[in-house]
Amino acid sequence: MSKFFTNRLNNLVPYTPGEQPQDKKYVKLNTNESPFPPSKGVLDAVSNEVDNLKLYSDPECVVLRDKMSEIYGVEPDWIIMNNGSDETLNFAFIAFADDNSPLVFPDITYGFYPVFAEINHIPYEEIPLSDDFSINHEDYIGVNKTVVIANPNAPTGKFMPLSHIEAIVKSNPDNVIIIDEAYVDFGGESAVSLVKKYDNLLVVGTFSKSRSMAGARLGFGIGNPNLIADINTIKYSTNPYNINRLTAIAGVSALVEQDYYDKNCETIIKNREWTVSALTDLGFEIIPSKANFVFAKSGEIEGEKLYLSLKEKGVLVRHFTKERIKDYNRITIGTLEQMQILIDKIKEIKGEMGL
Repeated sequence: MSKFFTNRLNNLVPYTPGEQPQDKKYVKLNTNESPFPPSKGVLDAVSNEVDNLKLYSDPECVVLRDKMSEIYGVEPDWIIMNNGSDETLNFAFIAFADDNSPLVFPDITYGFYPVFAEINHIPYEEIPLSDDFSINHEDYIGVNKTVVIANPNAPTGKFMPLSHIEAIVKSNPDNVIIIDEAYVDFGGESAVSLVKKYDNLLVVGTFSKSRSMAGARLGFGIGNPNLIADINTIKYSTNPYNINRLTAIAGVSALVEQDYYDKNCETIIKNREWTVSALTDLGFEIIPSKANFVFAKSGEIEGEKLYLSLKEKGVLVRHFTKERIKDYNRITIGTLEQMQILIDKIKEIKGEMGL
């Protein structure tokens, strides 16, 4: 870092995004993107909107929030749209956590949580996952802190029942409970049904995964209007035009064609089941997943070795270096053809290793 970098951030360790190598064509199973293109209506809408790029976007995202209201069954003032779910999470951390209400989240979860905490100087506590990699909801009952839980969790894919989420929310009435539902559309149950019952619940979602818009950067938060107003205070103090015109119109069109994306999710769930079966036949240990990925460990090949060997053969998966999960790899569920290539390459690697 330069001599000008502020001292208060000297210990900041930035988030490491999934690699996007450009050296050759890969079967890309490392960043949980959808293998399916956006719907035709999205492509047409974006094309028709290009001429309007000379104009600022609508900071209130009125048309988009109105359509979101239809889909999610809450009034528009219960919704905020942001530049990816990451921005919603960051704004929520700023708005609802401080020295008096520190953060608490699992020790193995989305890697951006501690980064957002550090850069905003928010104290936080990491609670270890259970032996089976599940989140023990009792660890969060009455903690009197701002709780952040990814459900399904990442990178494990494990899902916490809605009754457990409600118990956490109910037991911490003076603190905001943030439920990050980036992967909920692949078999989970959304906590949006609880937001009108509890004024301290914020549900965060994204269009990146199930709606094939990772490159568009569109996320949202749903919660009591007072919570949404608080987050808007942060948004309007940062960048009120955070959703560009093309992304906003793409988001509306995606919601209009929700049936297309629901069918894609059904296909990914089927492909996930196929992949789990195929990996199990190869001796892998798979953590039960409700996401568009699986967390898998070979009983014969070290996690990093498998990751590097697959990369050499043109297949990207995600490897993590934390001691407890270093023998696992997170594998995005793609098309059935992509998953067959993954299995074939693993068989090749095992053969080359004499396994």
